[in-house]
Amino acid sequence: MPPRSPSYSLTIRLLYPDRPGQLGRISSAIGEADGLIGAVDIVDVRQGSITRDFTVYARDDQHGERIIKAVSSLPEVEVRSTSDRTFLLHLGGKIEVRSKVPVKTRDDLSLVYTPGVARVCRSIHKDPEAAFALTIRRNTVAVVTDGSAVLGMGNIGPRAALPVMEGKALLFKEFGAVDAFPICLDTQDTQQIVDTVRYLAPTFGAINLEDISAPRCVEIEQTLARELDIPVFHDDQHGTAVVVLAALKNALKVVGKEMTNVRVTMSGAGAAGVAIAKLLASQGVSQIIVCDREGAIHRDRTQNMNPVKQWLAENTNQERISGPLSEAMSGADVFIGVSGPALVSADDVRHMGESPIVFALANPDPEISPEDAEPFAAVMATGRSDYPNQINNVLCFPGFFRGMLDVRAERVTESMKVAAAEALAAVIPETELLADYIVPSVFDRRVVPAVAEAVARAAVESGVARRQAKPAQAGTP
Repeated sequence: MPPRSPSYSLTIRLLYPDRPGQLGRISSAIGEADGLIGAVDIVDVRQGSITRDFTVYARDDQHGERIIKAVSSLPEVEVRSTSDRTFLLHLGGKIEVRSKVPVKTRDDLSLVYTPGVARVCRSIHKDPEAAFALTIRRNTVAVVTDGSAVLGMGNIGPRAALPVMEGKALLFKEFGAVDAFPICLDTQDTQQIVDTVRYLAPTFGAINLEDISAPRCVEIEQTLARELDIPVFHDDQHGTAVVVLAALKNALKVVGKEMTNVRVTMSGAGAAGVAIAKLLASQGVSQIIVCDREGAIHRDRTQNMNPVKQWLAENTNQERISGPLSEAMSGADVFIGVSGPALVSADDVRHMGESPIVFALANPDPEISPEDAEPFAAVMATGRSDYPNQINNVLCFPGFFRGMLDVRAERVTESMKVAAAEALAAVIPETELLADYIVPSVFDRRVVPAVAEAVARAAVESGVARRQAKPAQAGTP
């Protein structure tokens, strides 16, 4: 059963007689309906009646309706209105465009537009690189999707994906001071997506691909990375891999194991799975087994394969272990799930190696619940915010893009990903590491500057930076 969550929070406005005991009756009714009261606010008091707003957390829409029915059935209690706080927050969208300079006089107009702007245009025409200094390009990212693989909702299309992309843009600004804009494309043709992004590229300093289904997303990213002179970063792949690597580095310190000696079993052979496997392999993890619905992927397997899985077959599972996920997990030191809910049992975790590490990252429902894994797992992490050790891409992408923009990077390199993971892991000193504290909070303001500085430095060292940024500048647009 999912927990009560702010994402299903209601504001219920109730009118009832202002008499002792009434508030208690209402609170009890909400509690008996398994609602969680977040706040109670007085709206009005007059003529012996009181109006209050009750903010209540529910599990889902149906649970919210049961809570409303419970309070509406109380005698002398009138439900004046109900509102869904999540939908209210989304009215009109979550982001907007604002001017940075005033336009109040004729002089202002002549500077920002004609005729003064022509001088700036000619300057950029002579030196295209000047666009990074003289336009929004220096700090602007396109968040591009086709809506084919959204959050666990699947192929819901570009219009339904727009709220997620708006949210991504909001997080870019809030955490990384990066101006991002959602681009939701009404096509799922790989070449059309590549062409469209290429046509849009002169406006942006970097491209963030988001929620595009595998294996198409890999081809799109690789093609654009070759064709564009700005970084292209598929966050579902590389953002996830960076945060997983950082979390694993710290988790291994907690249990006293080394990266080069552990055996890792993974569930999920999509874009995130292969990106994680590649990054872990680059850091010395030699024993990796990746499973999909058909079981373990190995060199001899021929059914249900694609180019992404073929890479896994040729570069992981050297022992050619076959069989279902439960068998592949037996004796493993680490489990990493980027697949779907309820695929792992408590018994599977019990049969892992000594002091097992479990990263069940399927969202919103993990491969195994923390409650089921807790008796056997030494370290447990999920993708959820209501449990410790949330492995969330927001720990990576704001700082990663901040660092790339700071040095005007031309592309993403493997060394930049590793540097980001090491910086993220190092935010928590070894003396403070705990089984339930292996990654910092997404609200830890040390994260973005640390990741941005590390990425900027790695870009310079890799030779892909067009600008030298001083360490003090990292994290500043």
